[in-house]
Order: sequence, then structure tokens, then C-alpha cells
Amino acid sequence: MNFTTTSQNPAPRVKASLPIIEPGKAYDFDRYADAAARDERLKRAVDNAVVRNDRGRAQRMLDLPDPDALRSLAGQIKQHTLDNLDYYLLQLKKSVEARGGVVHFARDGEEATRIILNICQSNGVKSIIKSKSMVSEEIELGHTFEREGYDVVETDLGEFIVQIDHDKPSHIVTPIIHKDRQSIAELFRDYFKTPYDDDPKALTMQARKHLRDKFRRADFGMTGGNFIVAETGDICCVENEGNVRQSTTSPRILLSLVGIEKLVPRMQDLAVMLKLLGRSATGQPMTVYTSIFGQPRLAGDRDGPEQFHLVLMDNGRSRILASEEYRETLRCIRCGACLNACPIYRKIGGHSYGSVYPGPIGALITPLLNGIETFPDLPKASSLCGACYEACPVKINIPKHLINLRRDLLGRGSGSKIEKKVYKLYAWMMGTPARYKLAALGSRLFLRFTARNGFVRRVPPPGSGWTQIRDIPAPAARTFRDEWKRSRR
Repeated sequence: MNFTTTSQNPAPRVKASLPIIEPGKAYDFDRYADAAARDERLKRAVDNAVVRNDRGRAQRMLDLPDPDALRSLAGQIKQHTLDNLDYYLLQLKKSVEARGGVVHFARDGEEATRIILNICQSNGVKSIIKSKSMVSEEIELGHTFEREGYDVVETDLGEFIVQIDHDKPSHIVTPIIHKDRQSIAELFRDYFKTPYDDDPKALTMQARKHLRDKFRRADFGMTGGNFIVAETGDICCVENEGNVRQSTTSPRILLSLVGIEKLVPRMQDLAVMLKLLGRSATGQPMTVYTSIFGQPRLAGDRDGPEQFHLVLMDNGRSRILASEEYRETLRCIRCGACLNACPIYRKIGGHSYGSVYPGPIGALITPLLNGIETFPDLPKASSLCGACYEACPVKINIPKHLINLRRDLLGRGSGSKIEKKVYKLYAWMMGTPARYKLAALGSRLFLRFTARNGFVRRVPPPGSGWTQIRDIPAPAARTFRDEWKRSRR
């Protein structure tokens, strides 16, 4: 690809409309998904990136002697940990405290925020550097820091762009997948008050210069955690930029905010996960940086924090854990492979899901964490093609759980009266071979009558939702059954 550098200012940047979730009301998924599906620039940006990552995953998995067996092993490790999470949480607490760290348990996002703010206030913190953390995005911790007057900066380049644009991540691994080079150049022009320059290297150097100064001055560093090893008390973070290394070594106070489901029992279990995470996320055998840490600076150390705090947050996870049916969904290692493989995500991006967790796994855990009554449409945001299950490195059966959530919605009386009548009519037509043949004949004649140039471009409701964005090929004059009977004569 040829990159161009220019000092000319393009047209003003248009701010995308982010999803709005009104308290006490169901999230309007259809509204945002419909708008996203019409945004050709968004679809190109998302599709180009996720298809590349999905193909890279498929290629790199072939490097393993038996990738399917390794996926099964990883799923078993995570499931064993979840089934015995109370034991491993206590083991983790003892391990961290034995090394001089402090462990805090938070029931929800509000309590986690209060714990972190208390640590900041009691230590006179002024400047905060954050590495990428999906859990902190989940509870909007960065916004809270800003409201409280702290100088806080996201140090992951993608998260930094999201922060200064007052945007939201649209992918679990690559938060600015919905943006192209030109929109980022426009943002940097407006934020840094510099000439427009869309050369990727120039943009990176501009952000690097800004962030390096923040690293030098920060007195509070914060990370998430891809995995936590219960046996040793170590936190593992993987990345490709090196900002986690800076966040864990420079500040005098280090805090890691992690969901309670991120545990693995032993270091050898961590090795299994690391073989799969990079391959599943970005098609890399391993990420560039794998940082393992979890204690304050020891006597004689040249760098590292004076204090280390680990905040383990529940925020609805124990509710999922209590359900044997949905417990498996907590296996997720946040690799984003299911998003990259999903045909729905490729067409609507991440913001449409109304949550920091988009895509197939988001369609599961967002209703489970926040209530299915708030996100009733997300379980339906899937073609049930099974691509997500085939891509998942820990073998979460996402299609099965989406079907179960749809069943739960029906049990709550979800769905319009028209929808229920349509399905009752469909069930009646499928009830006997005679009715099925009659319905098939009627639909075939109708579609052939309304077709123009071999395609049906418009049908009445409820089929109008389908033809709104795609055409239906006209049925053949003779059915497969007719041809089969004729060939058997």
C-alpha cells in the first residue's frame, strides 16, 4: 500500500453517533445495526481488518501439531478453573499477599471504582497511565478518572485514539478497527493542532512523543490482565506495543483490575493459553510482548512499583457462574476470534452491539451480565452459522447458548404478536407433508410472479426486512423434488 503525506486539510471529520442506552428501556439494536449496515466506509474498514486476522488465525493454527486437541485442552483448563473458582480465588489471594501485594474484591463496577479512587486519594496520585483493559472499559473507569480531575491517559495507541476522540472501542483486540487512516489523521490534526499528515509512521511518532512524557511523569500505573496464575499470583498481559512494560515499571503505584474469571491454576496452564491467544487474535505465533508481574519492587530492584494492588471484580460474573447452563461463556479469553469470523460483525461493526463486548461473544455475555431484558435483540444478532464456535480457542459453543437465550426470551413473553402469529402459521404449515407441499408451491408461484430479471427485490412484511438490503433469487421453474421424480422414471 502506498501511503501519502500531505499538508492539505480534508473535509471536516464527522463524528459518528454512538449507541445510547436509556435506563429502564431495552437497547434499540435494530436502529444502530441498520445505520451501520448502510455505512460503506465502516464496512470496508472493519471487513478488511477482520478478514485479514481471521485468515491469519487459520494459517497460524496449522503450525500446531494438533490444534483441535489444544483447543479442547484449553477449554478443559478454563472449565475446571470456573468449576472450582472459589478455591483458586483464595489460592490467588494468598499467593499475591505472600509477595507483598494487596488483593481487593469488588462486587460490582461501583465498588471497584471506589476502591481504586480511595487508593489514588490516599497516596496523593495526580497522574495516571493506563494500559489496555476491557474491564476498565466495562465500568468506564477512564471517564471517572477524568471527572475526578486526574491527568489520565490511555497508553495503548488504539485506546488513546478512542480516548481523545471521546469514542468507544469497537473490537475486543483492535479498538479502532472502525477507523481508517484518514479519520485518525484528521483527529490528530484537531487534537494536537498540527498540519494534516496521514502517514502512519508520522502519526505513530506524534503519539509516541506525547505518551513518552506521560510515562515519565505518572505516579500511578494501571493494567488489566489477560490471565492470572493462581498458584504463583502472577498477572500476565500480552501486547504488541510495549506500553504495559512502561505502565508496570515506571509509576510508584501499580494496580491491576481484572475480572474474576481470568484465572488459570498453574504456569503450565498459562503456556497452553499463550499458544492460542496470539494465533486466535491476530494470527501471530506470540504477541511481541508478554509481561508477567505481580509484586512490589524488591530490595535492590532498579525499577518497579512501591505498591502493588490487585482488584478482582465480579460485576455479574458470579451470576453467570451460578448457572451451569451458561457458565461455559466465562471461558472467554477475549481474543476476538469470534468477531473476526462472524459475518454479522463484519457488516455492522462493534458499536451496534451497545456494549464494550461486541460480536458473537458480546451477544452472549452482554445480556448475561446486564440483563436480557435490557439487550433482548442481541441473541438474535447471529446467523447461527457456527463460524464463531469453529474459531473459539477454548471451544465455547456460542451458537448453542444463543439459541438458549432466544428460548429464555420466549419464556419471558418476548416478541411481537405478529411475530408469534407468523411462527404459529409456519409451524402449522410444516405440520404435515401435504401442508408443506402446498405452502412450498404457493411461495414458489408468488416469488416467480413477482420476480424481475431473475430476482425478487421486494416482498410484503414480514419478509420486507430481508429484501430491504438483499434480493431473493427467483425459484426455478421445476423443484428438486420434481427433477428427482422425473430422473427416477
